[in-house]
Amino acid sequence: MTHESRDALTKVPAVTLGFWIIKILATTLGETGGDSVSMSWLGETTANAGQSELNGYLVGTAIFGVLLVVLVGAQIRARSFNPWLYWATIIASTTAGTTLADFADRSLGIGYPGGSLLLLACVLGTLYVWYRSLGSVSVNTVVSPRQEIFYWITITFSQTLGTALGDWAADAGLGYAGGAIAFGAALLILAALYYWTRISRVFLFWASFILTRPLGATVGDFFDKPIDKGGLDVSRPIASLILLGIIIALILLLPQRAGRKDVSGAEVLARVG
Repeated sequence: MTHESRDALTKVPAVTLGFWIIKILATTLGETGGDSVSMSWLGETTANAGQSELNGYLVGTAIFGVLLVVLVGAQIRARSFNPWLYWATIIASTTAGTTLADFADRSLGIGYPGGSLLLLACVLGTLYVWYRSLGSVSVNTVVSPRQEIFYWITITFSQTLGTALGDWAADAGLGYAGGAIAFGAALLILAALYYWTRISRVFLFWASFILTRPLGATVGDFFDKPIDKGGLDVSRPIASLILLGIIIALILLLPQRAGRKDVSGAEVLARVG
């Protein structure tokens, strides 16, 4: 690959149907995986030690937060798009988002509405600073370390916000199955707006990216929560392993290519000249 062709590619995947399928599965894995650590393993440990569940959320967030920082660093150092590294980082962000959202919602005393509003403010604030600093929040501009840092901060906040929204919807009366149907319907509406309107593609991408997270969260909770709470009581570790296996298979089977960089008119003239 020539230097010019590398410059025309981003460090993130092309946004295709396969991208969204893997993203939804990754967010579901983030829910079951995060709950496996913070609620099943660490929750049992802290309960035996006479400590509150707060420790489970904090320790879980620390574990996945460190992993996320390491993977983001590797992603930034990579010279080109690597699907395995990218999706590993996405899974780490959605798992860290699960434990962080649980901490914000349940341990700070602000509840699901307060946690969701706080995290929405974080997402909007990050997008604003990103836009003011670099002039665009399109994923088709993610080619430099600075852009990647904004990208991964926004993604992590959006994953956390999505978790809080999923929990809020389920707790408000929709239940896990109802929440999954509601968020799935919202994504179908966004898809219709994409194909049949001229609404900003950047807006539709970030709105869809956020909403895939509560869809995955409610689906994950539907599988692993106890039957008396509206779930199927499937083992969280087993559900996580099954989801991971499906994601690996899809990465192998579905085309994985880097997105095309947005090229300005000045850049086009420079290359032609």
